[in-house]
Amino acid sequence: MIELEGVPELIDPVMVAAFEGWNDAGDAASTAVAHLDREWKGEVFAALDAEDYYDFQVNRPTVWLDGGARKITWPTTRLSVVRIGGDKPRDLVLVRGIEPSMRWRSFCNEILGFAHELGVEMVVILGALLGDTPHTRPVPVSGITSDPELARTMDLEETRYEGPTGIVGILQEACTHAGVPAVSLWAAVPHYVSQPPNPKATLALLNRLEDLIDLRIPLGELPEDARAWQLGVDQLAAEDSEVAEYVQTLEEARDTAELPEASGEAIAREFERYLRRRDGSGPGGHATDGGEGSSYLRDTASGRTRPPLPPRPERDTDTETDAGHDADAGSSDEADTGTGTDADTGTDAGTGSGTDAGRATGEEPGTDGPAGAEPGTGGDAGAGGRTDTGPDSGGEGGTDRPGGD
Repeated sequence: MIELEGVPELIDPVMVAAFEGWNDAGDAASTAVAHLDREWKGEVFAALDAEDYYDFQVNRPTVWLDGGARKITWPTTRLSVVRIGGDKPRDLVLVRGIEPSMRWRSFCNEILGFAHELGVEMVVILGALLGDTPHTRPVPVSGITSDPELARTMDLEETRYEGPTGIVGILQEACTHAGVPAVSLWAAVPHYVSQPPNPKATLALLNRLEDLIDLRIPLGELPEDARAWQLGVDQLAAEDSEVAEYVQTLEEARDTAELPEASGEAIAREFERYLRRRDGSGPGGHATDGGEGSSYLRDTASGRTRPPLPPRPERDTDTETDAGHDADAGSSDEADTGTGTDADTGTDAGTGSGTDAGRATGEEPGTDGPAGAEPGTGGDAGAGGRTDTGPDSGGEGGTDRPGGD
């Protein structure tokens, strides 16, 4: 029985969910929901029972001190509500947690129970995948739905994916069968800089979410952090001629693939988006194409923001990538936004992030191996630390990254 005595009646509520793990490359999706919760001061009203859904040897609890007293935080999924005022008041129900280890159907039914009791009108699930996309271009974000009517009215892609999936795909299908409109938004993270966080991908997701639910999102310092992130990657790539050459190859492939999209209709859409954001500009800024996001590592000597050095790409492009992240190629049409051939860029150093992304726009993230806690650095370190994602050996080895929804 779900009890919501402390939750007020909500106005046109939309549920926004993200889960760390398989569907969260670069922590982009979970960071986006965390940003919403922080900016709008969300109030937690429910948490799922951790023992029902999590394997604590995979997602370990953490111990911390509170005024000398030792306390334990258990891995779980929490729900919070944010009240948004203004000319168009609307409330959000934020779902943020870790991809469950077991009992996925019960997990989704419990989430849907809260959605029903709160009168949620639509569920938006955020995800991120590793793909053959250059960091110098706007982050591709694909909107996916299983509802043909929703796909037509909201300019989304109708999912046609077949293959392994993650909790994002399972929850979306559960919503569809329950008659709840559901959309998945997928951001493509460059596989050669897979280490979290990826603020540019986070901001791209917030950008698309703004358009989808017609709600202005305050960004705080995200744009500045994302610009610093891209500058750091630019500088590191310039220091390695092979990486610079590979990035240039991805840029050319991306530009060629997008050339047909430069139609009058596409340009008109972008101009309307620009005008809409300019009219609504104010404190906090706005998400923009090529989004920008959360904080990054700081170089204490220079004060400059720098990401870790990207791994060198391999020359052999005929072999599949297998660094705990085989990207789902095929002809899927969900969020596999890879644009190149099989790029063997995997490493066995905790930063493995190779992809096997096909040129077709995939329906689901073409990623075989968990993200979030594992986007290139996943796995259980025995004490909760992140470890090497060592290469798959033709199966479930290492830490598999999703081909999931």
